[in-house]
Amino acid sequence: MGQEPRTLPPSPNWYCSRCSDAVPGGLFGFAARTSVFLVRVGPGADTIPGTPPFRVIGELVGHTEKVSGFTFCHHPDQYNLCATSSDDGTVKIWEVEAKTVVTEHALHQHTISALHWSPRVKDLIVSGDEKGVVFCYWLNRNDSQHLFIEPRTIFCLTCSPHHEDLVAIGYKDGIVVIIDISKKGEVMHRLRGHDDEIHSIAWCPLSGEDCLSINQEENSEPEIPNGKVTAQTPVTKGCYLATGSKDQTIRIWSCSRGRGVMTLKLPFLKRRGGGVDPTVKERLWLTLHWPKDQPTQLVSSCFGGELLLWDLTQSWRRKYTLFSGSSEGQNHSRIVFNLCPLQTEEDKQLLLSISMDRDVKCWDMATLECCWTLPSLGGFAYSLAFSPVDTGCLAIGVGDGMIRVWNTLSIKNNYDVKNFWQGVKSKVTALCWHPTKEGCLAFGTDDGKVGLYDTYSNKPPQISSTYHKKTVYSLAWGPPVPAMALGEGDRPSLTLYSCGGEGIVLQHNPWKLSGEAFDINKLIRDTNSIKYKLPVHTEISWKADGKIMALGNEDGSIEIFKVPNLKLICTIQQHHKLVNTISWHHEHGSQPELSYLMASGSNNAVIYVHNLQTVIESNPESPVTITEPYRTLSGHTAKITSLAWSPHHDGRLVSASYDGTAQVWDTLQEEPLCNFRGHRGRLLCVAWSPLDPDCIYSGADDFCVYKWLTSMQEHSRPPQGKKSIELEKKRLSQPKPKPKKKKKPTLRVPVKQELCDGNEEESVKESLGPVENGVSDQETEEEAREPEPPCGITSAVSKEPIICTPAALGFEKSKSTINNKVTLLKKDVPKEKPEALIKKRKARSMLPLSTSLDHRSKEELHQDCLVLATAKHSKGPNEDVSTDLEERFHLGLFTDRATLYRMIEVEGKSHLENGHPELFHQLMLWKGDLKGVLQAAAERGELTDSLVAMAPVAGYHVWVWAVEAFAKQLCFQDQYVKAASHLLSIHKVYEAVELLKSNHFYREAIAIAKARLRPEDPIIKDLYLSWGAILEKDGHYALAAKCYLGATSAYDAAKVLAKKGDAASLRTAAELASIVGENELSASLALRCAQELLLARNWVGAQEALQLHTSLKGQRLVFCLLELLSKHLEEKQLSEGKSSFSYNAWPADSEGSFVERVTAVWKSTFSLDSPEQYQAAFQQLQKIKYPSATSNTPSKQLLLHICHDLTLAVLSQEAGSWDAAVEGLLRAVIRSYDSGNFTIMQEVHSAFLPQGCDHLRGKLGDHQSPTTPAFKSLKAFFIYGRLYEFWWSLSGPCPESSVWVRAAHRSKTSTEQSQEVDSVSPEETDPKASQPEPSRTPELDVRLIEEGEQMQNACKELLSEKHADLQNAQRTVAEVQETLGEMIRQHQKSQLCKSTANGPDKNEPEQEGESLSHPQNQCKEEKNEPVSLPELTKRLTEANERIAKLPESIKTWPFPDVLECCLILLHVGSQCPSFVTQEMQQQAQELLQKYGNTKVYKRHYQTLYT
Repeated sequence: MGQEPRTLPPSPNWYCSRCSDAVPGGLFGFAARTSVFLVRVGPGADTIPGTPPFRVIGELVGHTEKVSGFTFCHHPDQYNLCATSSDDGTVKIWEVEAKTVVTEHALHQHTISALHWSPRVKDLIVSGDEKGVVFCYWLNRNDSQHLFIEPRTIFCLTCSPHHEDLVAIGYKDGIVVIIDISKKGEVMHRLRGHDDEIHSIAWCPLSGEDCLSINQEENSEPEIPNGKVTAQTPVTKGCYLATGSKDQTIRIWSCSRGRGVMTLKLPFLKRRGGGVDPTVKERLWLTLHWPKDQPTQLVSSCFGGELLLWDLTQSWRRKYTLFSGSSEGQNHSRIVFNLCPLQTEEDKQLLLSISMDRDVKCWDMATLECCWTLPSLGGFAYSLAFSPVDTGCLAIGVGDGMIRVWNTLSIKNNYDVKNFWQGVKSKVTALCWHPTKEGCLAFGTDDGKVGLYDTYSNKPPQISSTYHKKTVYSLAWGPPVPAMALGEGDRPSLTLYSCGGEGIVLQHNPWKLSGEAFDINKLIRDTNSIKYKLPVHTEISWKADGKIMALGNEDGSIEIFKVPNLKLICTIQQHHKLVNTISWHHEHGSQPELSYLMASGSNNAVIYVHNLQTVIESNPESPVTITEPYRTLSGHTAKITSLAWSPHHDGRLVSASYDGTAQVWDTLQEEPLCNFRGHRGRLLCVAWSPLDPDCIYSGADDFCVYKWLTSMQEHSRPPQGKKSIELEKKRLSQPKPKPKKKKKPTLRVPVKQELCDGNEEESVKESLGPVENGVSDQETEEEAREPEPPCGITSAVSKEPIICTPAALGFEKSKSTINNKVTLLKKDVPKEKPEALIKKRKARSMLPLSTSLDHRSKEELHQDCLVLATAKHSKGPNEDVSTDLEERFHLGLFTDRATLYRMIEVEGKSHLENGHPELFHQLMLWKGDLKGVLQAAAERGELTDSLVAMAPVAGYHVWVWAVEAFAKQLCFQDQYVKAASHLLSIHKVYEAVELLKSNHFYREAIAIAKARLRPEDPIIKDLYLSWGAILEKDGHYALAAKCYLGATSAYDAAKVLAKKGDAASLRTAAELASIVGENELSASLALRCAQELLLARNWVGAQEALQLHTSLKGQRLVFCLLELLSKHLEEKQLSEGKSSFSYNAWPADSEGSFVERVTAVWKSTFSLDSPEQYQAAFQQLQKIKYPSATSNTPSKQLLLHICHDLTLAVLSQEAGSWDAAVEGLLRAVIRSYDSGNFTIMQEVHSAFLPQGCDHLRGKLGDHQSPTTPAFKSLKAFFIYGRLYEFWWSLSGPCPESSVWVRAAHRSKTSTEQSQEVDSVSPEETDPKASQPEPSRTPELDVRLIEEGEQMQNACKELLSEKHADLQNAQRTVAEVQETLGEMIRQHQKSQLCKSTANGPDKNEPEQEGESLSHPQNQCKEEKNEPVSLPELTKRLTEANERIAKLPESIKTWPFPDVLECCLILLHVGSQCPSFVTQEMQQQAQELLQKYGNTKVYKRHYQTLYT
């Protein structure tokens, strides 16, 4: 075995497009965690002849987080320079020989994901980040350029080897761009074809496109126009570019054509363990290398770690050669991330690959065979163990879930390492080889598993059925103790002992691991008759002869037991902290007594060596306690984690410590010999080579195992003082996981617990077991969350559990930062100045006057003694003494009680005068006068909680009085709630409630009353009602409703909820009323709610509100008809502005008439389909009466009332009651007529009487029917509407123009319409002013003539003399009543004037005459004489008599104004004489002359005929 150090380095970082690189001459570097490891390859490695020519030569240390990119400078004079990028946001330039940073920049604001040193420009480093920002940095001039090409995540970038300004960039979404950095990042080509992450970009090593004789593929992408390429640009010369993507394809692109020319699809190779299913998406990283001297060949990675050499000359055949095709097991077993070419000093062309299988492999490009493999570690090196049988076989327990077995004696391979991962699935924290059985290795894991591996077979391990509850800390082979429940013949010679974090030591039978393991505490307790609780065990170690067992404990003690029954013979009370490691000296020393030496290390830094020869040989009856060590080894500055005796020396020991060093000791001389400082982390394990006395192996939490030589170490002892601080800084330069420094005493907090639990991040990342053939036990889970490349902190954390840089990520940094803050806070707390000052401040003296008197002059103090002596020894009362004692009251402390009371009284007055009543109260308490204290405090308003709390000492009545007094005091201080609480303490509930109520603390009062009084107590209801009334007054209706509900006044609750009047409140109130059984109220509120929603045109909401009560079904029909009518009007553009209201989704049949549509909806939605149901709905609605309409009735209300009448009409019609149907229709028409809404009246006609009224005549039967007058009136109104429309159509462009005419005349009263007739009449009578004929067509004239003939026949119905007489009489009555009303008003006004004047008003007759002129003008058109009261009375009487004589059938129903119709007919006749017969004109004139004696009609009549 060679005398040279070796290193097992950390695993190269995963999912980075370029984190390894090599330069000619044989220097290779790869990024691992936060640093870069350098490997010398070739003759320069100075390795022993016959062994692989490579050696790990050093590490670039400086980044604080994961290194994401690494690139050498490839210019011949600068091979010693390299660049790194890291998740800490920096790009550093390094000098490799010195391993120092030359310069650095932190230009990127986001995680850096790609890095390349330009092969053309010797000082240009290009980097890109996950947000798409690219920085060009020129080292020599310290200059930079910011480029933002695409807002996408950059995955890789490669500078052109042929043109200094071209850079190819690959993005996460599969886009590839080629940019020109001299043109501010202008995109020269945008290459589209990949549809997933770009993992690698390789430029063809030869410029131009002559090296490959390939045409553009038939199935390749069409040419895509890209940036402007000028004739001078070298791009036009062209070059090939290869890209590898996660989409499983390699594409070759032509830069001159800007498009793809070849696509290579990765093959699914059959591998050992079965083929790969192409349908299953397998993990893939596709990296490329285009050999410099072989431009027609391309190297790529494949699915399971294979490497392929593609022949590009035969593109149609897709020919490839598999690396290491002949030899089995030489390929990587998992995906490959990077490929680096390396030319050695002897011009040998090599290729280096890094993979997820944690191996670095070197390939000979000439033979495609693997030259050598460098294994690496993906977790903490927890445990080291040399096999006692197979000498030189070193087992390493690692936190990545694998056991490595390193054959350190291999001559041909320095790193002959086998991996064992099956069945492990967790961090391997403990290892122990069987002392005699070959290849038998016991292991323990951090999840409590204990197992046995046969390292000579490929079988999975045997696992013990008994698990520890916590991490397995140590394993040891030892003789079986009696509890093994087996026959003597079946007992194994050695059993396996394991110690777990829960403090238990288990004995496992290696022949029957499926059986239950035995807890040796039972045997220890029985053998030694121990009644107390046994200590928590943390370490077990057997003496080499198998007769003595040592157990280390959490309390620092070590117990020595003797076989066979584990009799306790000795306890060592030396350590005072948890024992981490115990090691017995070997048995083949020069002196036999050395085998009794036992070294131990704990959580403090001192190592103790004990010589147990005397104790063991004497075999004491009772246990001996040892408190003095044989040797003490001091020097380390942190806890001891591992100890190992040299098998080659007497008394030579090596120790591993958390201070980052390993120390070799001469224990017999207590002398430190040498100190190894090569690790960058806390040491966890150490082992002395069994063959080489100079060689030691150590493992640490820096993921490294070092083989080092004691003879080559510069230092002899661990670093102290400044050196120690420097070492600490060195270790801290890598972000360590935060250690859990202290835990509860019951838990083990040793190195061992910290090793497993202290690095949370590692546990996340190491959870996945290694793989065979690319598939692991847990890999299926990971496939679901295929890792993103580490171009961001978050992706790096979540994507890959075995990523090998546990301490290098952003969230770890934040964790440690938080931890630091917490630590600082903990340190600061005890040092807060205010607390310290409070503690130092002296408490105020209770007896300040007495104290001050005891600090007077010596003479006064002597006098005090004399007075006191006299007082104490005088036989009878002495006036002089009494006087002296009064003056010197402080002597009451030393005399009788009366004098003491006097002293207390003086001191108390002083406290009161100085504003310290609480001190006075305390003095009174000392005296025992509690009642007096309370009375004094109550008088002064100074009662406190503490005084009242002490009141019961003076008796119940005093306490009650004190509480009442305190409550009054609190009331004066406005602390009513507290006062009430104190009243409750003396059971004065009513008083407490009344107090709160009177001060408006209703909520608190109710809470107390409900908690303390009977539920039926009237006080509770009174509280609810009082609070509810106040809340209602303040507008808090919802809370008031709750109060009324609490008081069981549900009716009031519903009423108050409805008070706000908005739809939501009304609906809630209606629902509430319905719940509590107030059905009438509920129905009225629901109707109100629906009407509110109607105003907002929320039809759906209105129907939902009406659904709340069954009694509102009739109203639902009304609202339904109203909705359909509104929709109908909106469709005809007659509603007030079109809008998108929420109509109900009712089936709309647009084919039938409006009435048919209404009944269809009623039938489908409300299930109305029988006459009985229609009759019932009619009866329900008939009870509701609405007031008659006026011109001021709001349009929405008017529509609702009209629809109510129309609903009654439709219900009657469907029930077969045509009389009621006619009356309902007529009421709707009259409503629209009374309101002056001519448009609505016409719409009712068109919707409900589309064919006129004649069809109703047959339905009514007999002409003498009581409904005949109603029918006549309905028909008259129908004709009246048609008459107006006909008149308007004469002056319009066409008969259909009535729509806009209606809009103009929508709301005019009949009088206004008459006035309109008057206003247009002069123009109408002027033939020149109104000549519609020229604009008419012959067809129009024919149509008008037809309508005119129909109108003549119909209008005879309108010229009813009886109705004219009735209307004239009614007008006369109205005019007389108006005149009388005016006379009364004038009379009142004149009386008022008289009362305010001093003398008679001379103008009164004049005023009266004037006052009557107005009515007179109305009655006697142009005469000014006043009308007398008798004449008015006479007119009234005559008019009433005329009305009485007329038949009832005339008076029952309103009728259109006959004289108004006469005027319209005369207007029509004046415009178009042919449309109105002479006879009809004559009849109209006669009616106007006979009944038109009012001013308005006379004026119109005169206008027509003058």
